[in-house]
Amino acid sequence: MLGLRTTIYKVPDLKAAKWWYAKAFEIEPYFDEPFYVGFSIGGFELGLLPAERSATQQAHNVLTYWGVTDIEKEFARLLALGATDHEKPTNVGGEIMTATILDPWGNAVGLIYNPEFKI
Repeated sequence: MLGLRTTIYKVPDLKAAKWWYAKAFEIEPYFDEPFYVGFSIGGFELGLLPAERSATQQAHNVLTYWGVTDIEKEFARLLALGATDHEKPTNVGGEIMTATILDPWGNAVGLIYNPEFKI
């Protein structure tokens, strides 16, 4: 095993999701096709795939946390972009804080501030 490489979010409207994630992560995709959109985020991949079922049928049994330097600021910025509050920023021990939002298509997106984690 080499470690994590890619997180995929399934969305019913690939064009709208591409716009939203470009704004949310403040980066344009490096790969942009009708069947897949890929963003390179800090050495990892965020991928968008066309959804095969509605967001109401999604289960949040896997959660990816994206590292941030200011969790309160990023949480508020994503809400302003149209995300829904899922779990407010919470201290989970030491200086580590986590939060989650739901993107406009119901995908859970985690945020983490962890000064102990180094790449």
